[in-house]
Amino acid sequence: MEKVLVNKIIPFSSVDGPGNRTAVFLQGCNIRCKYCHNPETRGMCVNCGVCVSNCPAGALSMKDGNVVWDERLCCQCDTCIHICPYDSTPRTHLWDAAQVYERVKKQIPYIRGISVSGGECMLHPQFLTELFSMARADGLGTLIDSNGTIAFDSYPDLMKVTDGVMLDIKAFDEQQCIHVTGHTNRTVLENAVYLGKNGKLEEVRFVIAPDLYDTKNSVTQAGRFLKPYYDMHPFLMKLIAFRPMGVRPEFKNLTVPSRRYLEELEEILRQMDYEKIILI
Repeated sequence: MEKVLVNKIIPFSSVDGPGNRTAVFLQGCNIRCKYCHNPETRGMCVNCGVCVSNCPAGALSMKDGNVVWDERLCCQCDTCIHICPYDSTPRTHLWDAAQVYERVKKQIPYIRGISVSGGECMLHPQFLTELFSMARADGLGTLIDSNGTIAFDSYPDLMKVTDGVMLDIKAFDEQQCIHVTGHTNRTVLENAVYLGKNGKLEEVRFVIAPDLYDTKNSVTQAGRFLKPYYDMHPFLMKLIAFRPMGVRPEFKNLTVPSRRYLEELEEILRQMDYEKIILI
């Protein structure tokens, strides 16, 4: 079984897909969104040791050139992730799908399913296939939370055990997407079509950050692009206001859109006959 770095597991979540779910967050991402709310999940620890000398609880140490985290001593103050120069964290576990599922199945009587996020969890399709196969065997639903930069149609075995994908569209215009993320959105839009046609599009999300890209045009163009697939298999459209919590200091002063502005974007979608819309 493939082993992956697990950033955290939230036993009960009501915001990572429909119903009560266990949410698994993997470490490592292949893009760099300027507005990222959890940038400490993007990089991999390089064992530089900066966090060790700054840990107020003494939960970090160096052993054989590697940073070692003692979870029992950790006070969850987040000092290590704030000072890490590599967008990483020493607070991870190297687990395979069976080890992760051991922690998931404790919640089985109380959850509808599991959702796996990141970082970018599609960097580990083998792990997802193994984990979702275990979950399906116990009657749990399975969702992927993804930035959409990795082609889903390349992994048919994974798609067979995946109920749906929560897909981010960072910006509809390609150049604006590159400005926001450092990455093109061509595969993202191709994935949207593939998932939409196959009834695997659970929700499409837009982080509304007006200072970074033309949010109104992006939502409008995405709405037009996605509507044929919404008509085939309706999915949730989620408009999420940028907020400064967790973002790197250089982006903390970006404009936080008002509720009224989000409602204007919502109205654009409703004029296209979208009904399943959530504002956050």
